[in-house]
This record gives sequence, C-alpha cells and structure tokens, in this order.
Amino acid sequence: MIPVTVRIQAEDFDLAAEVERVRADSHDVGAIATFSGICRDEDGRLAALELQHYPGMAEAEIERIAKDAANRWPVTAITVIHRHGRIAPGENIVLVVTASSHRQAALGAAEFLMDFMKTRAPFWKKEHAAKGETGSWVAAKAEDDIATNRWKKD
Repeated sequence: MIPVTVRIQAEDFDLAAEVERVRADSHDVGAIATFSGICRDEDGRLAALELQHYPGMAEAEIERIAKDAANRWPVTAITVIHRHGRIAPGENIVLVVTASSHRQAALGAAEFLMDFMKTRAPFWKKEHAAKGETGSWVAAKAEDDIATNRWKKD
C-alpha cells in the first residue's frame, strides 16, 4: 500500500516541506507533481474566502479519491492538504502532491484528485467582499462536473 496523507487544517502549509516529505516516503521516484490552489482576490473584489467542511467526512472522501487515483496510476505516494477557515487572497487553500516513477502517472493522478475534490469533497465556500458586504456562498460550477465526468470509465 502506498503512503497516502490527507490533512484538513486551518494552518498554512509549506509546499517545499510537503514535497520533500513525499519524496522521502516514496520509492523509485522519477517525478513529483504538485498542484497548489491559492485564494484569488478577484481583481480586488474579494477580502477573503471562508471554507467550511464536514469534519471526518471530508477526510474520508479525499482518502477514497486518493485510493481511486492510486488504482488508476502507478503512484508511489499521495499527499492532500486542504485548509478551512478564513483565507485571505494570496494564501494557500489546497495542495496535492503525487509521486511516481514517471511524469504521466504523477500528473494524471494530481489532476484526477483535484477534479474529484472539487465535486465530491464536502467543502463549502463563502466569499467575503472587500467592501465589507456580507459574504455569499459560492455555487457549484457546471464545468467542475464536466471535468469530473471525463474520468469516468466506459
């Protein structure tokens, strides 16, 4: 069984330290792919994102997605870190790190993880406007479902 690390946390993370941890936990590493999601400021309109999650269920669902990725690609390690709480523009939101002997597997697994987390992991986003207006919840996007559907096996 490959090392799969899933953390949901309020604290920021250190991308370089997490990549090094995956490298150390893996064997025969030829490629490490990362995806780092960062809070945008929406052209100055956004003061912060507020991310809420369903504790326990969010970790379990991300672990299921990671295991699905490991069954599709010959990865040697997976780490997923997703933050919750109030996140300001420029701050990290999510990190996916995948390791494999070859780049195609590492890249494919990372992209798969992000597509499925967007549609399956129980997180909710609320935008807080820079002008101090009351925040509004962000609706699911059809393009996220389209991205997830492309991975379905016939």
